Amino acid sequence: MTAHLAELLQHDTAGDPCSGLRWVRRTTRNLADHLTDELNLPVSPRTVARLLRKIGYSLRVNRKCLPSTSPAERNSQFEFIAQLRQHCARNNTPVLSIDTKKKELIGNFRNPGVAWEAEPVAVNDHDFRSHAEGLAVPHGIYDTLANRGFVRVGISSDTPSFAVDNLDAWWRCHGRARYPDASSLVILADCGGSNGYRTRAWKYCLQHSFCNVHRIQVTVAHYPAGCSKWNAPLAVMRPCLQFPPAEQQFRQIRGRITGCT
Repeated sequence: MTAHLAELLQHDTAGDPCSGLRWVRRTTRNLADHLTDELNLPVSPRTVARLLRKIGYSLRVNRKCLPSTSPAERNSQFEFIAQLRQHCARNNTPVLSIDTKKKELIGNFRNPGVAWEAEPVAVNDHDFRSHAEGLAVPHGIYDTLANRGFVRVGISSDTPSFAVDNLDAWWRCHGRARYPDASSLVILADCGGSNGYRTRAWKYCLQHSFCNVHRIQVTVAHYPAGCSKWNAPLAVMRPCLQFPPAEQQFRQIRGRITGCT
């Protein structure tokens, strides 16, 4: 039966030439039906699975490896951002990388971190939003010239107004003291989310709640679609956590934000 199965899979086999792993494109039920109906070899799908493992096949999952369609000006965007950063570095113009990180449910929920404990910490069996005390929205600002980070945690939603409020808080707490002579700054951002290039509320809030208030010219450079990982990562920064008054009750999320100390 093993020989018949191997012959049946001759044209339905894929594999990794480096590791030697092989997998089939047909289900065990389909193979079992074919062996039973066409070759008169009654066999169950479970038996087919055992035989596949015996002859070196394995279960595989989908892997994200196919690149999406890239715009023609993708490389030009990266070159422009690189030149812009170099120009700002020569003139001591602040360059900020901004991003909203993964939202966290506040409550007795499972956390992927580990700690030395005699017994595991008991948590809720389901991570339902209705069981949470609140929702934490970490928004980070990374000063690329100073290699310093700034994180504020919101408790509502990731909105353009929230992103601009965080930018305003960074300028009041650190920016104007670090760059007293700055009349402009550059923001590096993903092309989507609350600070996306299509979000009109982001542009409006940035103009009326930051530029007009502080008399600062702001240039926003968006990375191409699907290139968010090229933005300066918040994991490498040394953040200074800021908790607005309404968020004091959520200080326990401090250790859950990537890169926070």
